[in-house]
Amino acid sequence: MMTGIARQWLMAAVVVMAWSGSGWAESEEVYRHQVTNSSWEQKSVSASAYDDPYRVSLFDAPHGEDKARLWSQTKSLAWYGVGVAGFIALLPEDISNWDKDNAKPFSKWWDNVSQGPVWDRDNWQINYVGHTYFGGVYYQVARKSGYRQWDAFMYSFLMSTFYWEYGLEAFAEVPSIQDIVVTPVLGWVYGEWAFHAEQTIWAQGGKVWGSQTLGDTALFFLDPVDALGRGINSLFERQVIKAGTGYLTVSEVPMGNSRSDTQVQLGLRYRFGGSSGEAGELASVRGSGRHHAEDPVDFGIVGLGIGVAELNPDDYWAVGGGSVPVVTLGLYFSPRWSTRLSYASTDLSEKGTGKQLTYENYSADVQYYFNGDRDLRPFVTLGIGETLRDQDRDKKTFQVNGGLGLHWQLHPNWAVQADWRHFHSTRFSTTDDLLATQLIYRFGRGERR
Repeated sequence: MMTGIARQWLMAAVVVMAWSGSGWAESEEVYRHQVTNSSWEQKSVSASAYDDPYRVSLFDAPHGEDKARLWSQTKSLAWYGVGVAGFIALLPEDISNWDKDNAKPFSKWWDNVSQGPVWDRDNWQINYVGHTYFGGVYYQVARKSGYRQWDAFMYSFLMSTFYWEYGLEAFAEVPSIQDIVVTPVLGWVYGEWAFHAEQTIWAQGGKVWGSQTLGDTALFFLDPVDALGRGINSLFERQVIKAGTGYLTVSEVPMGNSRSDTQVQLGLRYRFGGSSGEAGELASVRGSGRHHAEDPVDFGIVGLGIGVAELNPDDYWAVGGGSVPVVTLGLYFSPRWSTRLSYASTDLSEKGTGKQLTYENYSADVQYYFNGDRDLRPFVTLGIGETLRDQDRDKKTFQVNGGLGLHWQLHPNWAVQADWRHFHSTRFSTTDDLLATQLIYRFGRGERR
């Protein structure tokens, strides 16, 4: 059975084979890869650009973001996916898990969309490693087109949700709750790391450990969409797809006198001129001399929580209470507001038989924190989700929940959080209580006040 992420990995593998087999290595005699944009940090923007920090600028690009490159890369990404989907359709059904007897594919798509999203049963490597990687691939399409982190995250969300989960993937499978959340959120964290790792490699002449081959391989896997675009441009000896990115280099140069001292030289490479047509000339700026206000929104708003809870289940479930591992993945928009996807699952003993049954509870929650200017913050939480017994969808029920908690910010990156939540299901009128304690890690620089 081929899972959704397996199809995405297959897409990457097909691209790798095409890239390696066509001789798309950079060749100055054939085609010179050109920088076609500047990164957000290389733009001169005022603090007023962040008056509305969560404003989405994907569709109007008010600060000189390269919409033409974004659209060019998006079209390429869409065609890559369609091509791979066609390839999968030719595979045996026991491999692809696609129903080829269905003469109405759009009817099957609608059936899958109508059933979802559901909590899927893929293993953790698929849901939390594979989807994180592909979320980072989507993220870099916008990030390397000159957009700030928040816009790149929103682009990743739109592509992973509507192009893949509710688009191509829905012809074969029901959309997944974890994939909708994990792909863009953890993809933001990985994508930002990959974005800077690629800049480092380019600043070293495209080499890793002095090897051009390792450098080319690393650049491909850090951003296969951009690498494929550069390869297509080399193949056709012209710019078919707007690819590449601006980057900052740091090097030591002699003082130019008899002394042996050196000075640090900053080199900024970027495209100038209009965003349409061929890539413009490359320019190099010596020194910094550019003002850039600090973006208040970066991947530091992403928080991962791990902890344990004491469960008091309703008698309807016919299982005893006990300790339950809890995992949350959230966006901490400010010291007063956050949202999270929470998941609790464990095996509990069935009353009367002693048989081990699986209890699962997952929900999307919103939190409001009091005393947001202090480290110790009481909060209220509200959410919706589902509860099910022994992975039996006939025993699945929609639930609403609410509760109280206490958040203690120990460090910009670390916090301890305890909360009590009361769950009420609409289908079976069950009431469950969960008392949880978690350690929360914020990525990057963590919380900024």
